[in-house]
Amino acid sequence: MKKARLAFKKIKGFTLIELLIVIALLGALAVGLLAALDPFEQLKKGTDTGVRNTVSEIQGAFIRYYAIKNEMPWGLSTTSISSLASDGTFTGYINSVIATGELKQDFFKLAGNQLSSINVMGSPESMTVCFQPKSKSFRSDYNTKYDSTGAEATGSCPNGNSSSCYWCVR
Repeated sequence: MKKARLAFKKIKGFTLIELLIVIALLGALAVGLLAALDPFEQLKKGTDTGVRNTVSEIQGAFIRYYAIKNEMPWGLSTTSISSLASDGTFTGYINSVIATGELKQDFFKLAGNQLSSINVMGSPESMTVCFQPKSKSFRSDYNTKYDSTGAEATGSCPNGNSSSCYWCVR
């Protein structure tokens, strides 16, 4: 009688087939989620966000410098810089802004390699700071409507996905 009771006792747990089915379903969901999120696009978007913040910081600092000194660091000349990282003159302008306290002392270290993708165009009383976005979401942003000189582009740029358009702050 004792043996008969043991034979009818239910063992709780999952079978190997049930576990394999659940693992397969979770794997399929993970692959679908990974395809929907596009991790490379997310990395590009994160990089563009960092560059956009640096662009805004530079533009704001130069405007504040103008408010204090009543002139841009380049004085009465008009300047156009294709890349902040490769231009020694503009490094001097940024150092002037750092000296007034409008940018952090370690700005160059914090900005890192972002400076190589930032363009600056300035006149005696204004400036435009731009970068060329890499992510799809930034290329379709409203502010991505300028050409490499900071002028508003006509044709393919306004809200387009053209890779020749720039995101600018004026």
